[in-house]
Amino acid sequence: METLTFAAALTRKIALGTSVVNLPWYNPVLLARRLTSLDVLSSGRLRVGLGIGWSPDEYVAAGSVWNERGKRTDESIQALKAIWTTDPVEFEGNYYRIPKSFISLKPVQKPHPPVYMAAFTPAAMQRVAREANGWFPVGIPIAAIPQMLEGIRQMAREAGRKPDEIELIVRGQVELSDQAAGNGRGDFTGSLAQIAQDIATTRSLGAVELVFDVQFSPEIKGTDDILTQMEQLRQATGG
Repeated sequence: METLTFAAALTRKIALGTSVVNLPWYNPVLLARRLTSLDVLSSGRLRVGLGIGWSPDEYVAAGSVWNERGKRTDESIQALKAIWTTDPVEFEGNYYRIPKSFISLKPVQKPHPPVYMAAFTPAAMQRVAREANGWFPVGIPIAAIPQMLEGIRQMAREAGRKPDEIELIVRGQVELSDQAAGNGRGDFTGSLAQIAQDIATTRSLGAVELVFDVQFSPEIKGTDDILTQMEQLRQATGG
């Protein structure tokens, strides 16, 4: 992904939206074909957000096994990358098997669309270091990001990758109010001036992109409120 100004990144997110696929719920062959179709239709603009979810009830509803989610995720990522980069494809794992097959289309982006993951446990951070193009932390305090990112990049180095291959994207869960928040406020909460400072801090960490989630702001009642607040945040980025 190209380095973006924060204002441009915000505009792009409004246009394209953001979603994350909980990987253990999906068959990797079917998922790879769907994602490849999106990459082709968008002329190589797809970025793949992969997660493992947080709710056991959702796993029951999806027909997947909660206590195997990490292992299934690791294997599914390997299968996805095999499908995207090889022909014929042949894969043998504990959970997924692909007999020797020719699978097309192939993605426009080579070797495959960039993959982004959130992570805060050691196993998940290792997964980011091995497999991902970027770390997309959710619910991590800004103050904790530098140390955790350095840890992920050190793991990437140990896995034989270049540490700077791991980009940082930050998600700001915004709660904008007319009054400044007091001591103990959360990141991206309080007045516009306070949130602007959080934006500046995020930029200083070397993040290539900042995604705003405004749905929890008290003033948000509908689409018009979302657009108004996003415009305020755009201005706060200096754009």
